[in-house]
Amino acid sequence: MSRGLRKGLTAYGDEGFSLFLRKAFIKAMGYSDDALDRPIVGIANTYSDYNPCHGNVPALIEAAKRGVMHAGGMPMVFPTISIHESFAHPTSMYLRNLMAMDTEEMIRAQPMDAVLLIGGCDKTLPAQMMAAASADLPTVLLPTGPMVVGHHKGEVLGACTDCRRLWAAYRAGQMDQAEIETVSGRLAPSVGTCMVMGTASTMACLTEAMGLSLPMSAAAPAVHAERVRLAEASGRRAAEMAIAGGPLPSDLITPASLRNAMVVMQALGGSTNGLVHLAAVARHAGLKVDLDQFDRIGRETPVLVDLKPSGHHYMEHFHHAGGLPRLMRELTDLLDLAAPTVAGGTLADVVAGAEEVPGQDVIRPRGRPLKAQGAMAVLRGNLSPRGAVIKQSAASPALMKHTGRAVVFTSLADMAKRIDDPDLDVNADDVLVLRQAGPRGAPGMPEAGYLPIPKKLARTGVKDMVRISDARMSGTAFGTIVLHIAPESAAGGPLALVRDGDLIELDVAARRLELKVDAAELARRAAETDHAVPRPARGYARLYHDHVMQADDGCDFDFLGAAP
Repeated sequence: MSRGLRKGLTAYGDEGFSLFLRKAFIKAMGYSDDALDRPIVGIANTYSDYNPCHGNVPALIEAAKRGVMHAGGMPMVFPTISIHESFAHPTSMYLRNLMAMDTEEMIRAQPMDAVLLIGGCDKTLPAQMMAAASADLPTVLLPTGPMVVGHHKGEVLGACTDCRRLWAAYRAGQMDQAEIETVSGRLAPSVGTCMVMGTASTMACLTEAMGLSLPMSAAAPAVHAERVRLAEASGRRAAEMAIAGGPLPSDLITPASLRNAMVVMQALGGSTNGLVHLAAVARHAGLKVDLDQFDRIGRETPVLVDLKPSGHHYMEHFHHAGGLPRLMRELTDLLDLAAPTVAGGTLADVVAGAEEVPGQDVIRPRGRPLKAQGAMAVLRGNLSPRGAVIKQSAASPALMKHTGRAVVFTSLADMAKRIDDPDLDVNADDVLVLRQAGPRGAPGMPEAGYLPIPKKLARTGVKDMVRISDARMSGTAFGTIVLHIAPESAAGGPLALVRDGDLIELDVAARRLELKVDAAELARRAAETDHAVPRPARGYARLYHDHVMQADDGCDFDFLGAAP
């Protein structure tokens, strides 16, 4: 098998000439023959001025290159798409599959014996995991790490759980314009990902739980020296894997590691987005995430991490409490500890090396969980035949069993136009419904599931209501919110049939979501309802529209998954 610079030669019809030309051009960069004869480790550069989550990537790249060279490899840095949650239009999820394709093809197109993928913001790590599963080259993932906490008026702040809480206070008239502007400069005090258990932190933890990153990679703060040392160690390990030829992602992404990831996600109080991304990663490995299995795991796995938005602490506190290895030590009876890792051993080795931190109260013991059941529950019923998800650990206990009147918003634009209308017919017991916000309908399944409390209710002190949609929700958010309803309304799902005033029943304990309208009436409505969205004329928008799948299949493209 070809290695190093001889790998994947450009097709000129003469392999000798192809290698000669490749060497001639790369020598223009000043490389010696000795350097070019070494195993090559590609390092993906996802730095962008639009991406503060990745603001430390240049420093991580330099450290990783040092690690590669220490182990006898040759580092070669290459760029890929960079996606930031709050800068991507219409939504970062819309671009995740494009980044996965870009990363996969650049790994395939360029000569490298192993690859180090550096990512952080919500959709970048999932895209890189999808790419790694498909390219199946020895791969180490390196999260950029969470930012450190902020402070305001003596209170510790975390982006973006507290940004949502404080924005709600501003909407309710409890904070003026000057103060909300001050807060905007204090919520994110450093580069790095959100320092709560949002999607970025969830996915960083899942890469570590699945053995795709080195121990302690998930939680070390972005601006700490330890993050730089992890980059050096990741580069060194990638070079060792380049020389050894493995392990491969196909050795690591298995039914056992997917189940381990689901256990960890439930115990973390993880982001609901993690389930969508895990489903997509599984598809690229020829596997499938079983929603019913995920729900069963949630019934037997308690939430043990006292971290916002389900608890009180932040990612740097989780790191100092022993991080993911320490959490997994509490979960040994639920995990497959024989699962291999990129570190070279098994998950059992990682757990054995977990640090015991006296007095820490971030990672709870099994006998004193934060929540008796896992973070998420899967709901089924006539509104969600293929499933829906609720983050029960961040919901209001009083609303977990609730029946209320539907107040329907037909689109994101309709919601923006009417949610704060003083004449909106809504009360605190109603169920807010948003449709046409799914993978195809929005498009891009935006994080719009966190419907704002109508201003006239917020100003009376209402802080939570039952809200349902085919959209997603930021992992940093909280509330009694049902998400990922599948199939979505734009794909003919029953959410399209809900009308103002219909009764909707939510019963989380029974895992049920029901529209209290008889089947005959629903059939009549279906016959007269068309919520299909126009087909874009060209480009990626058309590709996306034609091939995006539903939430239970990870919002992947139908042509990207591997054969089972």
